[in-house]
Amino acid sequence: MPANLTPQYYAAEERYKRARTFEEKTDALQEMLSVIPKHKGTEKLQADIKKKISQLREESQNHKKKAKGGFNPFHVEKQGAGQVVLAGCPNTGKSALVATLTRAKVKVADFPFTTSLPATGMMPYEDVLVQLVDTPPFTADSVPPGLMGTFRHADALLLIIDLASGECLEQLETTLSLLSDRGIIDQSGENPFAVPYLILGLKADMPDSPANLEILRELHPGIEIIPFSTFDGDTEFLRRRIYDLLDVIRIYTKAPGKPPDLERPFVMKRGSTVLDLAYEIHRDFPDRLKSALVWGSARYDGQAVARDYVLHDKDIVELVV
Repeated sequence: MPANLTPQYYAAEERYKRARTFEEKTDALQEMLSVIPKHKGTEKLQADIKKKISQLREESQNHKKKAKGGFNPFHVEKQGAGQVVLAGCPNTGKSALVATLTRAKVKVADFPFTTSLPATGMMPYEDVLVQLVDTPPFTADSVPPGLMGTFRHADALLLIIDLASGECLEQLETTLSLLSDRGIIDQSGENPFAVPYLILGLKADMPDSPANLEILRELHPGIEIIPFSTFDGDTEFLRRRIYDLLDVIRIYTKAPGKPPDLERPFVMKRGSTVLDLAYEIHRDFPDRLKSALVWGSARYDGQAVARDYVLHDKDIVELVV
């Protein structure tokens, strides 16, 4: 079957050939994987790209370990269903939010620059955990070295402002400007490599917060700002918004004749296929895979589907080899 590769794929492939750094090569390969037509004729090519990405990541890690002074205090190893990093100006309430949504013991104080290095906590959401990362604050004139790398490699960002502060407009504009100028976020929606984000206005329970929120919305009508209070806010609503921001799905598997394992789902990017699941389970599975039985998104329970069937959140899958 012909691959029928698109001009977008060839452009990304050319970018890969010209790339010099691990990051540039990985970005180009990920774009190749995202734009490649998904059908049987490209399965081997998709597998080769995924193998190259895996090898590059391993080489990058080995390179970092061997580098002089290789320890990077701003590098946070990813865990759980995804890594969501908090970003904001001093004293906006980032640490209080992490303490509210996770069991992490982070420093919470009413004075700025309490957090000097990234600190993590695991946020429970239904049957998965999402990693939240508290970070040191920045200003328009001062950014801690290494902090932009933490933001750039996150799966998603929470941009935090203090709705009770008279400087909330300056906080919002500083945060958006800083991250947009560095190419980390994209307000236009045109950069496929930009990190997705939500804007949270904390301390929504304070007297001045409603009026300040109204002003922000009038001055920036195209921007969604979610008000939240760490004292009495709807934490379940916020957990859901954070999970949705990751754009992932949970897939449960079952062995023939046995009940599904509903306690340890595979977490995959939305749009993943049966073949992608096979790669997640074991490297040998794709070569042996014939089809799959799906409960959930299929037209009927236990329907046999092809290898390129696109899975949906909470599908149950039995692989047929």
